[in-house]
Amino acid sequence: MTLIRKFSDPASCCLQNPPPGAHLLLFRGDTLTFSLSVSSGFNGKAWLRTNIGHIDRARQEIVDRVEKNETPLSRDWFDLPMMQVEKKRFQITVGLAQIGHFEAKAFFLAMGSETPLWASGENTVINVEPADTCCANIIYNIFIRQFGPNHKKHTENSLHENHIKCLDRAGYTVIPPSGTFRDLILHLDFIIKELGCRILQLLPIHSTPTTYARMGRFGSPYAALSFTDVDPALARFDPKATPLEQFIELTDAVHERGAKIIIDIAINHTGWAAEIHETHPKWLARDKDGRIENPGAWGMVWEDLTKLDYGQKDLWLYIARVFIIWCKRGVDGFRCDAAYMIPLAAWKYIIAFVRRQFPDTLFLMEGLGGKISVTRDLLNRANFNWAYSELFQNYDRGQVEHYLPEPIEISAHDGIMVNFAETHDNNRLAGISTVYAKMRTALCALSSQNGAFGFANGVEWYATEKINVHAAPSLNWGAKNNQVDHISRLSRILKVHPAFYDQTEIHLIHCSHENSIILLRHHKPSGKMLIIPVNLDYEKSSTCSWKSNKIKTAGSSYYDLLTGKKIVAARTNNVQIIKLEPGQVLCLTSDKADIKLVELSPENLTAAPERIIKQRLKAKALEVLSFYSDSIDIGEFSPDAAAVDLAKNPMRFCEKLNYLSAEPRVILWQWPGDLRREVMIPPGHFLLIKAAFCFRAVLFEGKEIISYEESIIGADGSFFTLLTPLKTPARLQNRILQMSVYKHGDSTHSKSRLLFMPDH
Repeated sequence: MTLIRKFSDPASCCLQNPPPGAHLLLFRGDTLTFSLSVSSGFNGKAWLRTNIGHIDRARQEIVDRVEKNETPLSRDWFDLPMMQVEKKRFQITVGLAQIGHFEAKAFFLAMGSETPLWASGENTVINVEPADTCCANIIYNIFIRQFGPNHKKHTENSLHENHIKCLDRAGYTVIPPSGTFRDLILHLDFIIKELGCRILQLLPIHSTPTTYARMGRFGSPYAALSFTDVDPALARFDPKATPLEQFIELTDAVHERGAKIIIDIAINHTGWAAEIHETHPKWLARDKDGRIENPGAWGMVWEDLTKLDYGQKDLWLYIARVFIIWCKRGVDGFRCDAAYMIPLAAWKYIIAFVRRQFPDTLFLMEGLGGKISVTRDLLNRANFNWAYSELFQNYDRGQVEHYLPEPIEISAHDGIMVNFAETHDNNRLAGISTVYAKMRTALCALSSQNGAFGFANGVEWYATEKINVHAAPSLNWGAKNNQVDHISRLSRILKVHPAFYDQTEIHLIHCSHENSIILLRHHKPSGKMLIIPVNLDYEKSSTCSWKSNKIKTAGSSYYDLLTGKKIVAARTNNVQIIKLEPGQVLCLTSDKADIKLVELSPENLTAAPERIIKQRLKAKALEVLSFYSDSIDIGEFSPDAAAVDLAKNPMRFCEKLNYLSAEPRVILWQWPGDLRREVMIPPGHFLLIKAAFCFRAVLFEGKEIISYEESIIGADGSFFTLLTPLKTPARLQNRILQMSVYKHGDSTHSKSRLLFMPDH
């Protein structure tokens, strides 16, 4: 966007807050107040120029630039009048009801002048994330092959291995059985309910080379033969259910438990002899001698992979449609392997294309080994949601205190950096020691921003065998010595304590020089604070200290949220001191009520945190308001109060906001009773969908998705959503409502016809 840039000196008369050039990361359902102060001697009016609220136009221009070669004209920008609140100060509060990358800047127009006066600097950038990512983003990284015969321990004996090696030497392909989607389903209650994970992230599930160009025993999951198929080796042979249908069984089972599912798609490359080799050979990147290029990183070249050429724009269109196919199958997001190797312009198009139909889709970029500037650019301008933090690759105090401030700063401004305790790319933590594994797991969780914490399957069981993606190593599942309860406690803390929610500041406050750090977490809205001392040395005890004036407490008594124990810090002058055992981590609060907050939270960790439920209600309330007011200026509207009213009675809530008439202008559709009838939707009416169980509703016009909604829990325990009125058709128009209802153990997918009516 180039409408607003730096202006010369006359702008110095204007001071804007938040300041020009600032980057803000907020969530759908939040509000943002802009103010503009002008120098004395000026009379006139102030305006906010922005594209907030017009994301559909912005995305359409991004798509049209690629598909139609049309020059973007910034039709999403408009001016909002600011209210004069003092003699020299103007203000406006806007509601953030859409997900996306937005910009804004205020200007003053003096009476009788046509020349706007701008505050000096670049536009203010606002990146708005999905409402349900404001906290508790706890990720369980899954390699499905590992849930097979060896998931408890490695069972192949030496004689078996010798036979296989003989067959290998003779040129045979030997692939043992591995885990399946249905094997994983059997463990979902443990992963989601006991460990408390809200997001399941699967390594690639596509078919891979199993004969020619196979790497390792099983072949690499990152060598996809097709981006849209499912590896039949990950399914059981069942004449009643195809491999794809068994994958959908998994997505249903995850959604039944209130969690989300992300799949890994390595769109930078394919496996050897992939489908694209036959259908679109021009998409393969080749050197000057015509040799197909092999991608690589960290000095390694993966010879079983063939690099794709993103100079071919028709490849962008193909990949965007690949993502849409998986969204229609119930996938909630994507881990994008080697995302930094693909051009920014391609990502802008792909993400805009997907979010036109599925606006809440999560995009997690893998940028390990790439430049941090590229990561920031993709988070900010391409609108990726998340990226990998590299905390897991920093070990001692010097490394951690040097590295950690940067991902904290990026998470507050551009996109959330996820702290993975362990990934498939690094050695197992427990291979060093269980004390070390427990400490690093807690460090990554308790230093996370918005509770964005992940770990690879097996961390909870202290698995020591590295995740070799070309094999199916053991998970050590069910081991007596484990950290299951420890991770469950961490998840509970991340879900219920405000210091792990959005609007939390994180600072390093240690003043000792031993191999330990201390983090201070301060949740600004509630004032809640936590102190996180961590002994990074797993073999030696450590004394850590901090200055008392860094925190708002006069005492030296604390309570550890991890154990519930009382901890007393020694005090010397203005310094508080605690001695830590080898690898010990504490999560200290001075408020004893925080212990009850953690321990009295629901035992079943599948329920969404109250913080997320409220944020989703606020987001929907702002969406309804924006329809009735035709403006993002919320005036005196209170999203917090509106969230309560909406949860109690959605129809009454719409009726109160409707200034057009005394009617609610809402049509009620109830599952399952209305499946058998064709419901009519008059112009300008919301569609209120209700069910006894959580659900997802997709509205189709032909093959295109024109509305997608996930249900919200109401005050009475039932589930509902509101579909915003669509553009009135010129004549009667049939559309299809597809309902996915997640009744535990009995998910159903059904379709119903809706008749949208034109103006009378």
